[in-house]
Amino acid sequence: MIAPPLREVIARHGLAARRSLGQHFLLDANLTQRIVRAAGTLTGRHVVEVGPGPGGLTRALLGTDAAGVTVIELDRRAVAAMEELATQAGGRLHVVAGDALAIDVVSLVPAPRQVVANLPYNIATPLLIGWLRQAAAFERLTLMFQQEVAERICAAPGTAAYGRLSVLAQWICRTELLLRIPPTAFVPPPKVYSAVVGLVPHQEQPAPTLFAAMERLTAAAFGQRRKMLRGALKAVGGEALLRAVDIEPERRAETLSVAEFERLARHQ
Repeated sequence: MIAPPLREVIARHGLAARRSLGQHFLLDANLTQRIVRAAGTLTGRHVVEVGPGPGGLTRALLGTDAAGVTVIELDRRAVAAMEELATQAGGRLHVVAGDALAIDVVSLVPAPRQVVANLPYNIATPLLIGWLRQAAAFERLTLMFQQEVAERICAAPGTAAYGRLSVLAQWICRTELLLRIPPTAFVPPPKVYSAVVGLVPHQEQPAPTLFAAMERLTAAAFGQRRKMLRGALKAVGGEALLRAVDIEPERRAETLSVAEFERLARHQ
């Protein structure tokens, strides 16, 4: 597949990045290749990418032995660029125009599924939480976030970055911060560093009701993280809940391990 230079694609489709869409395009082929390598083997996998923009990462994905690549794009300009690329991809690239937050990724492609994406900053966290609810359907997620968000996903208890996202992600997946990427790698450069996180779902996954309980619990615990847990969790059981699972009510949310949060969630 011989595709035109990405800057030519951007110019032809008027693809100036829009802040309202959280767009920062990664055009460096060396970096997109590194991200794809970080995702591990894609041979025979059905890969989903969200927010492909002009297609830098898409091209790298098409260069693998993936069974197919499906891109989800809201920006009509980028949709046109992706449809143009699809004509050169021999039927391996599928373009879905729409809002990724409203699309069930699992229904788009068969297993084995992976998501590999430089996520739009403004929807990255809700996208991740939605995929965590369906984690059993995925083999792996390799996702780029703002570095601050990536660090929260991978943070250990007792650290400043540890919070609700840390607990949910690590409860559902094995997480690893794979790459840090400077602002200068993007067009236009964002004001912050970015980082790629690998998430591999655990073999056993919680029932939807337990996941919902954990969402409520962590929202309460970290919504008032300066409070002792007896106060922060008052609406979901408070001191009685904490004593039922042998957790001291005077502790604060950031000191609890993921396993302790699970014990609480199971007793709600």
